Amino acid sequence: MTVSTEARPDAPGPAAPAAPSLSTTPGLRRRMACWLYEGMLLFAVVFVAGWLFSTLGQMRNAMDDRRHLLQAFLFVVFGIYFSWFWARGQTLAMKTWNIRVVDVMGRPLTQLRALGRYVLSWLWFLPPLAAIAPFRLSGGESAVLVLGWVVVWALLSRFHPQRQFWHDALAGTRLITSAPLSR
Repeated sequence: MTVSTEARPDAPGPAAPAAPSLSTTPGLRRRMACWLYEGMLLFAVVFVAGWLFSTLGQMRNAMDDRRHLLQAFLFVVFGIYFSWFWARGQTLAMKTWNIRVVDVMGRPLTQLRALGRYVLSWLWFLPPLAAIAPFRLSGGESAVLVLGWVVVWALLSRFHPQRQFWHDALAGTRLITSAPLSR
């Protein structure tokens, strides 16, 4: 019996390293790290938008009667920020963590779908905020309630067939592993 040194095309060989699939869902830890990083980046957006609003509106203190207008303004600013970047595939935090948002068919989001995802992403915060409102909880109690809900909402992704967050399932979007998109 002789052993040929030629490689046969049908013969099993050493396994080639697998390239990451575009349909791979990023792990929960990576998605949550991206979420935290996004929050740090949003601090700058809130600072600039809040400064602009309070300067142009000549607000003198945080208890001004127009603070609800400021909150509505920030909601709109966040909506523009996220809709703009998600329609292009990635925010800065998503680029850093190699995550991209696409629709269920793998295509880039439309502005309307990105806006719908933004509205549905408030499911991260609205339930605990609605629970806090009637009870006048302290800051610490409120923080525990909000953080507890965030943990529950994140862990609920384990029950989705593709391990997506439920607001993504409702919006018809999904997060995938992807290198940063080029210009």
